[in-house]
Amino acid sequence: MATIWFLSAVFLTCLLLAALKRKKQQRGPPSPPGFPIIGNLHQLGDLPHQSLWRLSKKYGPVMFLRLGRVPTVVVSSSETAKQALKTHDIHCCSRPSLEGPRALSYNYLDIAFSPFDDYWKELRRMCVQELFSAKRVHSIQPIKEEEVKRLIDSVAESASSRSPVNLSEKFLALTVSVICKAAFGLSFQGTVLNNDRFNKLVREAFMFLGSFSASDFFPNGGWIIDRLTGLQGWRERSVRDLDDFYEQMFDLHKQVNKNGVEDFVDLLLRLEKEETVLGYGKLTRNHIKAILMNVLLGAINTSAITMTWAMAELMRNPRAMDKVQTEIRNQMGNNRSVITLDDIDQLHYLKMVIKETWRLHPPAPLLVPREVISEFEINGYKIQPKTLLHVNAWAIGRDPDTWKDPEVFFPE
Repeated sequence: MATIWFLSAVFLTCLLLAALKRKKQQRGPPSPPGFPIIGNLHQLGDLPHQSLWRLSKKYGPVMFLRLGRVPTVVVSSSETAKQALKTHDIHCCSRPSLEGPRALSYNYLDIAFSPFDDYWKELRRMCVQELFSAKRVHSIQPIKEEEVKRLIDSVAESASSRSPVNLSEKFLALTVSVICKAAFGLSFQGTVLNNDRFNKLVREAFMFLGSFSASDFFPNGGWIIDRLTGLQGWRERSVRDLDDFYEQMFDLHKQVNKNGVEDFVDLLLRLEKEETVLGYGKLTRNHIKAILMNVLLGAINTSAITMTWAMAELMRNPRAMDKVQTEIRNQMGNNRSVITLDDIDQLHYLKMVIKETWRLHPPAPLLVPREVISEFEINGYKIQPKTLLHVNAWAIGRDPDTWKDPEVFFPE
């Protein structure tokens, strides 16, 4: 009898140790308590990057949340971001299925939101070689110089008449003009989208990309909530207007003689005519529209936001303003009025100002989310497949373990 009790005790002890070992091996990141069904959605707030930053102060730089039905991990330090984006990039290099990006990208035919597969790899290779090569970037320099000169003349005219200048509007108009002329070979003036309508459409696209879509968190029935709140209709109208814009650009390209100068649209239309194969099929008109969406939304607002915040910080910091003005004037001398591309490499302090602006005011506070495709670890925590991974760039820029006085604008 004693032998039986002894063997039973040994058996139970082994089971307990195995369970504890398994639990330890499957240890996930710390998580704030949530509610049934909605999980931690109620803790995001109006500015999710700031809400997640506050939560990370309590739960650490690797944090698990359940957003509705979606398991989510948020990393909020440079070290954990390095582990996710560099060390374990191959384990979390895909994109999740989200309704806003799906609609804008014609069912994930673009670069930014397409899942990681052969199509994405071939599309990325084509864009790097054809669209974003150093030669093509240098070819649009005259366009940038022309539009910058027009901006300077406009600001100078307002200064002479002592009229206030809305820099946000000026910078947005500048980036829109440069991108449209570089990508489409012409201004959007006279198209279905006038200046105000185009700016509004770009803002709307960014807003619904960042807005709460119940379909993203409740895949089975969230579409009902999106339709009741009007988000679905708003999204469809915005995508339809962008589609009209693309179509008119294609029609204008057939009519306008550009004396042999090939812009982004010309190149993509030529590749379509040549029946270029990408992944699982030929390049189509929808592929071109999805790529142009990345060019428009990826370049216009991000550049305008950076310039606006840089000027705001310089105006609040006269010392930094004096230093960057002195550097630019010394580089230009007395005989020139416009900075050229060759001058940029010599403007070291200006580069520091831009990097410091990105640190405090990243254009995308939360980087484009990733989807985990195979298990890996961050700081010893297991990250499971099908988990949504967010990198909080805004929090990283304010991490006191990385930056001294992280809230202070100090380019040096």
